[in-house]
Amino acid sequence: MEASTASRLREQAESLSALSTRHLTLGTRLKLANDDLSVNAYPTEFGGFVYVGTPCYRIPDEPDLASIFEIAELAGVAWLKFDSEAELIDGLPIFDWVGC
Repeated sequence: MEASTASRLREQAESLSALSTRHLTLGTRLKLANDDLSVNAYPTEFGGFVYVGTPCYRIPDEPDLASIFEIAELAGVAWLKFDSEAELIDGLPIFDWVGC
């Protein structure tokens, strides 16, 4: 039973990519922190998890996040993990802001 259960669990796995919170504007970062984004999100102390879906289930109202969703969908990424210490992704805008 363990092998079949593990196999079944693996079938339900979804991809996740980690990226810097610096790819978000201050307004979007604050919405993420306050659990107020236009899409499903789960804030953490240093960023948060945002559900994209495969295919993308909804286009965010936040323009910076919408452009990231477009790339994530092309890449087949279902989840985004925004983290203050995660890598910057070449080709995505970088927003330098202070105090958040």
